[in-house]
Amino acid sequence: MRISRAIVLFAAVIATLSACSSGDEKSDNAAKPASQAPAPSAAPSSSAAPAGGAGSKEPCALLPAEAVSKAISIQGVTSAPGPVQDNAANGGKVKSCVYSVGGKEVGALAVTRFEGNKIKPAEMIAALKKAKANAKDVAGVGDGAVYYTDQNKTATLAAAELVDNVPALVNYTGPTKMTQEMMVPLVKAAVDAN
Repeated sequence: MRISRAIVLFAAVIATLSACSSGDEKSDNAAKPASQAPAPSAAPSSSAAPAGGAGSKEPCALLPAEAVSKAISIQGVTSAPGPVQDNAANGGKVKSCVYSVGGKEVGALAVTRFEGNKIKPAEMIAALKKAKANAKDVAGVGDGAVYYTDQNKTATLAAAELVDNVPALVNYTGPTKMTQEMMVPLVKAAVDAN
């Protein structure tokens, strides 16, 4: 469950930072504690993307469980929709997909779309680097990407991009034993499919 909480906390961090980057003065509403995060979606796990055009695909459709299984060298990885969180203060809408093996979480993919917020990918990456002192640039993924670890509990690779002129942040969070090299193909596949 630590990884799901990390996704919700990541969403709160980027929501707060993007509100600051876009000049929004209403950052007091920007983050909800993990205890107030909405329950996971009851939508069925599916690899089919819903109607609605590019950029509206569900995270589980962007990154198949088989790709995660290959990256971590463990068979039997399954996926299910994870927490959903909307932030009215900055227009951030987060959807996620949780990956598990035998009931134990092995990672999560989150996609945050900033409808109505014209934050640039470079601003999102700069905000993450400011918030995460150990964030390192990652080349070749989206319009900019960073990899970092949090308190020796989780590792995250986050990539920013524009999808149909809507700023989006795609990130995979897993255990700290997941290296940047393991995560790059996962996030790149999700970004390319977004």
